[in-house]
Amino acid sequence: MTRPIAPPPRKNPQKRTRVPTLPSGLRSRAALGLAAAAAEGRFMLQGCEACGALQYPPRDACSTCLSIGLKWRDVKPAGALIAETTVRISTNVYFRERTPWRIGTVKLDAGPSVMAHVHGDVARGARVVLVNRLDKSGQGVFFALPMDGSADMADDPQLRELTADPKFRRILVTDARNENSVALAKAFADAGATSIFVGEPEGWRPYPHRAALAAVSNVAIVPLDVTDTRSVCELAGEIGGKTDILVNNSRFMRPGGIMDRGDTVFARDEFETNVLGLMRLAQAFGPAMSGRGADGVNSAVAWVNILSVYAYANMPAYGVFSASNAAALSLSHCLRAEMAPGGVRVMNVYTGPTEDEWHQPLPPPKVAPSALAKSVIAGLKDGLEDVYVGDVAKDLIDRWRQGPKVLEREMMAQAGEG
Repeated sequence: MTRPIAPPPRKNPQKRTRVPTLPSGLRSRAALGLAAAAAEGRFMLQGCEACGALQYPPRDACSTCLSIGLKWRDVKPAGALIAETTVRISTNVYFRERTPWRIGTVKLDAGPSVMAHVHGDVARGARVVLVNRLDKSGQGVFFALPMDGSADMADDPQLRELTADPKFRRILVTDARNENSVALAKAFADAGATSIFVGEPEGWRPYPHRAALAAVSNVAIVPLDVTDTRSVCELAGEIGGKTDILVNNSRFMRPGGIMDRGDTVFARDEFETNVLGLMRLAQAFGPAMSGRGADGVNSAVAWVNILSVYAYANMPAYGVFSASNAAALSLSHCLRAEMAPGGVRVMNVYTGPTEDEWHQPLPPPKVAPSALAKSVIAGLKDGLEDVYVGDVAKDLIDRWRQGPKVLEREMMAQAGEG
């Protein structure tokens, strides 16, 4: 059985911090489909549209009939471990620092045999369930888990390398004033986070849930205003070197599009918080987090951006807010590329309308703070890059994938009805 990890001792500043290294990230364009599926936690293989044969490894032409009509599709992830070995010496620096490392061959019930990393609790010949996860290089890899889980299964060192589990890690959540902050803090405390820092802008101004936030276990409320470069840099100087997961929960929003506002005051505030705030945080906290991507049990592992799903398709009723989130989404892609060498994952959480005062004019369904927090924790534990929260967000992304231009027309029609 997996041995539970222990809380890490205080770090000795005289000892070297392990430099982040990455497994090989070289993949064909076809194989990048595994990474795209892993970003959302989906187990997918290529299927031939001509003969139906499933393909592994990914390829450009069917191994049975040579058809080039290969389409990615969800596949049942169950199978049996038919062979396994443990790597104890490796020429790859990443694996050399993490041996022993268990790998094996799994015969899928769906047909193909695949190579996979293997959980320590899986016996040879045992039935397994495969998951598709992103490794430190950002590529999709298969991981074989036991069919029956255990309480400490997530503590397996190989599995922990492929996820961003908050257990024993230190968290920074921005914007204590946001209605989601209490639920996020509670969720991280329940997930075993060691410390939870919650940034508070304008601490002199009261807000209704401050007492509830301060009462959460392991929470420390700290001054942080993402619209103020000095405030961001001062906090980064204090805790930037020990922030393992940063959750960018800052948001400024007002209803309205372009012409009905009459000025650009609120638009400037939306971009100042939602876009430039992200840049300030990245410039102040990003370098230290990237440098600690291999720092033991509580290494820096993830940057989380909580965005509106209308970053994909503008909602005219909240037109400028949607535009600011689209800009933030584009910046998050840049940040993902810049954080990748350190092995730090950038996870975007897309939510539909939330339960707050500024979304009151919109009809249900809406996303409750507890549901958003639950999705953030689940996404980190699964090592995802893209998480869609709520029925509205899931429906919109499905329609966007079917046809962005069609969705644009649908959003225009909804605005006309309003």
